[in-house]
This record gives sequence, C-alpha cells and structure tokens, in this order.
Amino acid sequence: MHDLAQAIFESYPSLTFEDPSPPPREASRPFSPDLHPSTDETNIFFREYQPLSVINPWMRLLQSLFPTHVRMISIGISYEGREIPALRVGVHPTNAEKPSGPRKTIIVAGGSHAREWISTSSVNYAAYSFITAYGRSKSMTQLIEAFDWIFIPTLNPDGYAYTWENDRLWRKNRQQTALRFCKGVDLDRSYGFEWDSESTKNNPCSESFAGESPFEGAEARRFANWVRNETENNNAQFVGFLDFHSYSQQVLYPYSYTCTSAPPSLENLEELAIGLAKAIRVTSGEFYGVTSACEGSVTISPDGKDCPPRQDKPKDEKKLWPRMETGGGSALDWFYHELKVSYAYQIKLRDTGSYGFLLPSKNIVPTGKEAFAAVEYFGQFLMGNKGIEDIEPGVNEAADLSKPIELVGEQKEDWVVVAREPEMSSDDYEAETVNSELRRRRRR
Repeated sequence: MHDLAQAIFESYPSLTFEDPSPPPREASRPFSPDLHPSTDETNIFFREYQPLSVINPWMRLLQSLFPTHVRMISIGISYEGREIPALRVGVHPTNAEKPSGPRKTIIVAGGSHAREWISTSSVNYAAYSFITAYGRSKSMTQLIEAFDWIFIPTLNPDGYAYTWENDRLWRKNRQQTALRFCKGVDLDRSYGFEWDSESTKNNPCSESFAGESPFEGAEARRFANWVRNETENNNAQFVGFLDFHSYSQQVLYPYSYTCTSAPPSLENLEELAIGLAKAIRVTSGEFYGVTSACEGSVTISPDGKDCPPRQDKPKDEKKLWPRMETGGGSALDWFYHELKVSYAYQIKLRDTGSYGFLLPSKNIVPTGKEAFAAVEYFGQFLMGNKGIEDIEPGVNEAADLSKPIELVGEQKEDWVVVAREPEMSSDDYEAETVNSELRRRRRR
C-alpha cells in the first residue's frame, strides 16, 4: 500500500453515482426464463460498503419482503445506546405426531472489530443469499428448515459508526475507560473464558485492551446474556458459531488463549475447518490456511525461537515468534468451552496484507461469495449428524451394511451366483471362461 490516505478515501462509497446502464456483456446475455437476475450484477447494496444508516433499513426491508422465514431481532443495546440488530432466518416445519425439541441454532457474526468492514458486508451477503434461496434451492431450503440462522452484521455498532465518522482504522468499542482520553475495550478479548488483561491492564490506550474485568465490554456482555437467555428460556440449542474477521485468509479453530492445550474434539474441528477452506477455494480459487487460533496470531520465526509447542504436535514441527497479542477472552473460546458449541470457528477474510483492513469495495462480492460458500458448507456438514443431531429413521440415515441389498425389477436377473467347482480339465476351463465372459457382458 503506497498511499494510506488514498486507500482510506477509496474504502468509502463514491460521492458520485456510477452509470446505471447495464455493462456491455449484459446486452449479449442469452435469454433465460429466470426472473431473478444475478445478485452481484444488479444489487446496488453490495457495490459499496454501507453505513449503519443504510444497513438497518435494509435489514428491515428483508424482513418485510420475506416474512415467512425472516425476522429482524435485537441482540441488545450498545454502550452508546444503539441497537445490535440481527436477522433470524428459519422455518419450523410442524409435526403433530412428534413434539418439537430444542431448535438447533447457528450464529454467523461479524464486525466485532470496527475497522473490519469486509466482515460486516460478508455477513450481509451470506444472509441475503440464504434468504433469497429459500424455496428456490432444495439444499438451501433444507438448511433453513433444519436450523435457525442468526446473522449479526456488526456486534460493535458504536465502533463501526465511529469508523465512518472519525477514524477509519478504529478497532475497539467506544465505552469509557479509566483514562478519559483513551476510550474503548477490545470486544474479542472481553469474554469470560480464560480472560487475561495482564498485557494491557495498565494501558487502556492499547488496541487490545481487555478491560479491568471479564465481560467489561458492554456489547460482549449483552451478546453473552442474549445467548444464555435463548438457551434457557427460548428453547434454542446453539450448535455452530462462525465469527468473521479480517484479514489474513485463515480458518481458525479453538483454542485462542493458548497453544499448550488441545481442544477435546480437535480432529472434528480440523476436519470441518479443512472442508470450509476447500469450499472457499472451489468457489474462488483463494487459499485459506487452517490452524488453531493461537497459532493464527503468531508468525514464523527465522532464528529458531518459538512459543511453547502444543502438546499434540512435535516440538520441531514449527518455529514461531512469541504471540503478537493475548488470545484470552475470545468469543471463539467462550462459545466452544463455556457454551459447549461443538463447532466454533473464526474466519479471517481477505486479503493477506496488500490492503489489509482497507480492502477495496470491488472485493465485497467475491469475498461475500467465499463467506456464503463457507456458511453453506458449514450447515451441510452439520446436517450430516456430525455430533450435534440424533439420528432419526429416514432422516440422514446411513445404510445398514449388515442387511442384504434388495434388487428390484429386472436387476435381479443380472446377478448369477456360481458355486465353487472342483478343478477342471483344460477343455472344461475354456468352456467355463466363455460362460463367465457371457455372464459378465450380461451384467453390463
């Protein structure tokens, strides 16, 4: 990045409207009976990053356009009094013969750090793609009927608004600290599990200031209270958590607070993380690395110095610098360990450093497609009874290999069982070879 000021300026929406006429290739597009044109070519909402004054009415519009499966809800109130809006997407099929159990719910969140605008736009893109696919795509309809999806574009509305009005690279929320001139708490260091403020407790001006006690960050506390209330009082069972950030193109799984302890379900977490990265690569060709969140905050060391190796990995596998910042108190670890969410991930979106937090708006749709591919794969994976669902007859039921396969129709005649015969003469052997060849051709 050669000119920081210019990059900041270009990340804001253009002051002039682009030519609304369709691009040249639109005129030559072959006829299609589909009355719904492609999202990325016609949806003006995703051409630029959008402020809260546009995002909130847009979310209300989606609720009014798709009332059958979309509700706009509030997660809570921010420190400065703003709503933390979310979209709940889901349909509850009724079955009078079977009582409904806890509703399996997946959270897709972004915007914990105010300057990471691409995380907010990507959550919006994924939500819009889910909402508009209901009833048109069989697989997406199944996902919306199987789970409730909570899309939270920004968990930090105060900080997000501040990046639009004052400081484009602001990270924290906007609550008052012990130092009057140093506002803000890092929301992703504010959660209660393994909360640790030792590195920043005497420096509220630090970008990673975790506060003076767990859950001091107002928005993190209200988010956690909302989640617990949903679990205890609203029959919700949270089975997945995707937390979008930027940048570095990584899929990170617990733990964030340490590299010396491995999560109990490490193999399952790695399996799905690799699948998420592959889903993104198939969509766009972009490579997303897969590692634990603690290793995602360090860099390779050229001189052999390293942080303590994780117990499940050989000591000489990686050489790492000490951590650049504390990883305690993260939402990722809290959801996984405290709330017992089996599959919790932090996905760091584009890019790998060329623009960083100032990713140009032309990347909104491509990155949104990557986020949508990851969220869809995440849901499909959980639909496969990967430790979060009880197997029910007729629903995602694996074949019983102990039972013989019954062939129907004329297929039964294609299979011939031949008993083992004693040794044959050469003439008999040739005759049997011919018969075998005839049987083989008949099976075809």
